[in-house]
Amino acid sequence: MYELCAAGEKSYYIQSPAKIGIIKLNDENVCLIDSGSDKDAGRKVKKILDENGWRLTAIYNTHSHADHIGGNQYLQNQYGCEIYAPDIECDFINHPILEPTFLYGGFVPDELKHKFLLAKASNAQPLTENKLPDGMSIISLPGHFFNMVGYKTYDDVIFLADCLSSEETLRKYQISFIYDVAEYINTLEAVKQMEAKLFIPSHAEPTDNIKAIAQINIDKVYEIADIIIKICKCPSTFEKILQSLFEIYKLNMSFEQYALIGSTVRSYLSWLKSDGRLMVIFENNELLWRAQL
Repeated sequence: MYELCAAGEKSYYIQSPAKIGIIKLNDENVCLIDSGSDKDAGRKVKKILDENGWRLTAIYNTHSHADHIGGNQYLQNQYGCEIYAPDIECDFINHPILEPTFLYGGFVPDELKHKFLLAKASNAQPLTENKLPDGMSIISLPGHFFNMVGYKTYDDVIFLADCLSSEETLRKYQISFIYDVAEYINTLEAVKQMEAKLFIPSHAEPTDNIKAIAQINIDKVYEIADIIIKICKCPSTFEKILQSLFEIYKLNMSFEQYALIGSTVRSYLSWLKSDGRLMVIFENNELLWRAQL
C-alpha cells in the first residue's frame, strides 16, 4: 500500500485505498490528483515526494469526499500548495462539515464525525481550465457526487475518480454511493466511449479497456432499481425499503451505513419517481413509496 506506480511518461499513481495521482510538471515540481483519506495519508505522500526530490505545487481534487481530500490540509501546510476543486465541491472542501450534514440530512450526530466522513478543512479555490498544467484537461463525471470530475493528462492517462467500482467491491458492498442516479448512468455511458492509454479509477485496478467494468456498474444500478420497485409493489416507507435492501444484500446496519446507503436509496427513489416508475402517497401521516401500477 502507498506504492508509487508509473502510469505514463510523466504520470504516476499511488496505490492506496483511493488512488492518488502524481503528475510530474518538470524535474522538481509535481501536482497531485486527490490527496488520500487523512493526515497519515498526507505524510505517506510527502515521503514519496521527498524520496524522489519532488516539490508539490498544487492538488487537483476530483470531488469533496473525505477519502479524497483528507490529506489536503497536511500537504497544504507542508508545501503551501494551491488546491483546486470544481464548483460546489470546493465549498464542501472548505467547509467539510457539509459532507456528513448532507448525508444525514440534519445536525450531525457524533457517530458520523470521523475521518471517513469529516475531513480537515483546507483552502480550496474554484477549478477552471486555466488553472491546469499544460496538456491536462478536465473531464466532467457527475453522478457519484455533485460536480465530480476526472482528469486527462498530456500522456493520455485518464483519472476517473469514483465514477465506478471494481467488480469485487460491488460484490462486497453491493450498493455504491450515488447522488444523482440518472447522471451517474449518463457518465458511465460516456466513459464506455472513452479511449486512453490507461484509465485509473480510484477504487478499481488501472486498465486500458474501461468498457466492461463500466457496464458492470451500470447493470448493478438497474439491478438495485428493479429490487426497489419490487419492494414498493406494496406501499412502503423509506425505512422499510432500506431495511429490505439490507436484508436482501445481507448488509450490516450501522450509523455510517445508514447515512451513506440511506442517502443513496433516497436518490434512487427520486430517480424512479421522476422516471414514472414510483409514486408517492400519504397515509396516516406517513410518506409511502408505491410502484406505478
